[in-house]
Amino acid sequence: MHRIRIQHVTEYFFANFVTLNQHQLLLRPREGHDVRIESSRLDISPAYNIKWYRDVFDNSVALVTFLQPANKLRIASEVVIQHYEESPMNSSVEDYALHYPFVYHESDRIDLAAFQQPVFYNDQPAVINWLHNMGLHTRNMATLSLQNKLNQTIHSQFRYQMREEAGVQSPTQTLQMGSGSCRDYATLFIEACRSLGLASRFVSGYLHAPATEVGNASTHAWAEVYLPGKGWQGFDPTIGEITGNRHIAVAVARNPEAIPPVSGSFTGPGFTIPNMAVNVQVNLLD
Repeated sequence: MHRIRIQHVTEYFFANFVTLNQHQLLLRPREGHDVRIESSRLDISPAYNIKWYRDVFDNSVALVTFLQPANKLRIASEVVIQHYEESPMNSSVEDYALHYPFVYHESDRIDLAAFQQPVFYNDQPAVINWLHNMGLHTRNMATLSLQNKLNQTIHSQFRYQMREEAGVQSPTQTLQMGSGSCRDYATLFIEACRSLGLASRFVSGYLHAPATEVGNASTHAWAEVYLPGKGWQGFDPTIGEITGNRHIAVAVARNPEAIPPVSGSFTGPGFTIPNMAVNVQVNLLD
């Protein structure tokens, strides 16, 4: 078991006082048999009211309503978790799904159908062509071998580039540019899996990594694929690994653009563009 502290501070600085509209926060890790929250603290200014709820994907969402105008917004989250996932491969795929292609059992198909539908429909020809060039689109092979090959190919074929812009690149953009952020890598991985008929989803969260690795001191994103017998198995094409106890999931979604850590709007005079500062620290505790 690992104890990990996650500190995430987001600040917006405005030239004038503005009215802050409702903001949505996705900062609380997803709890389960592998992750338990030991402590959690959320400090926000200016004065606010907060409402918590679970969304359709069972993400823990905070809705924040502000009570006064401000020229600065500060959202600081500190969470300590206990992470029990030691081996990412501690269960086996059911026999019928050991080799690709396979068809999900009828009892799962209705629930998984939405996760098999691409978000970037117009990009499917480019994605399918890319898979054909790798020999993956029609090839019979072990299901986990296929996933690992896709994971490793994205990791090695593209150039990592941190982006501050909101949203994600389309798969076509990533293929044409040969570069992208962790969000873009995960999006390409997901849309490729969906073109293969595999249910997949986008995950946002944090990665505990040494300073020399991509993902240290920042939010992170990866993909999960539903594999019968294993459930939602994570793949991180940014570092070319199957996810394990270094990955801390906060939110999952079908659409990669649906779950930024902090989202909201404001009303202010003229053409006001705030300056933003984000600081994330993910540290292993004794």
